[in-house]
Amino acid sequence: MSAPTHTPPRPASRGGVDIRLPWWALALPTLAFVVLLALILNPADAHAASGDPAVTQFLERVQQLIAR
Repeated sequence: MSAPTHTPPRPASRGGVDIRLPWWALALPTLAFVVLLALILNPADAHAASGDPAVTQFLERVQQLIAR
């Protein structure tokens, strides 16, 4: 019975790491950061969504519990 032979590992390349990212991999996080930063700097533009009163009451209760 013959044993399987293993191929030797390839030597590491001497040049740096060559990783290419798609354009959106950098653009989307940058866009999200800019939007969130704009909301922090000018909170008057951030409008709360009108939702179900039960959800609003629940969130107010959670906020009260956290504030204790």
